Amino acid sequence: MTTEVSNVVEEYLEIIYRLEEKSGVARTSELVKLLNVAPGTITNTVERLEEETLIVHEPYRGVKLTEKGRRIALRVVRKHRLSERLLTDVLSVEWEKAHNAACQLEHGISEEIAKKIEKALGHPKTCPHGNPIPTERGSVIEETSKPLAKFNLKETGMIVKITEEDPELLTYLKTLGLKPEAYLEVVEKAPFSGPITVRVDGKDHALSREIAALIKIRKVNG
Repeated sequence: MTTEVSNVVEEYLEIIYRLEEKSGVARTSELVKLLNVAPGTITNTVERLEEETLIVHEPYRGVKLTEKGRRIALRVVRKHRLSERLLTDVLSVEWEKAHNAACQLEHGISEEIAKKIEKALGHPKTCPHGNPIPTERGSVIEETSKPLAKFNLKETGMIVKITEEDPELLTYLKTLGLKPEAYLEVVEKAPFSGPITVRVDGKDHALSREIAALIKIRKVNG
């Protein structure tokens, strides 16, 4: 397997892992959208990944990582999130730009370099967006949280993580002060799946249910 092909495989496995985190399975239509390649390319690559026992593909349902595939994916995710920390904490790269920049770095970092980065950064537990950094042994330690969309009126919580790292979304959330460790209160929930209004630093902001589902919160009141 050449380095180029290996990078492609890593990219596929990483995205499948992220989709599994989000909804339990990665659908080929989602892979087409996120990888921005033709459906035929996805089909061919998925077949190859299954032949290499990295994934299991169930027609009309989607794909899931095998244990072998998950180990590789976690190594890539670890390097990606450590790279994000390096970019934001040391190089002062903007929060919303770190994800895309880390995508370019993650494939060129060895396990040894990843360990050195982790040590230099003081062994961070999460990326700048709050998502857990897998340990060297592949463990993922999640802080208990639930989507903002499931919070009730007048409940208060602290943002744990933003599960979607799209630059436009992150830029928007930053302007509202909605970042990990920020505190907010749900002050209004419109009926019929309408917007959720939250109060952050004394200011009210209306969020769609779709965006609210991407913000994970830890409840801090009774």
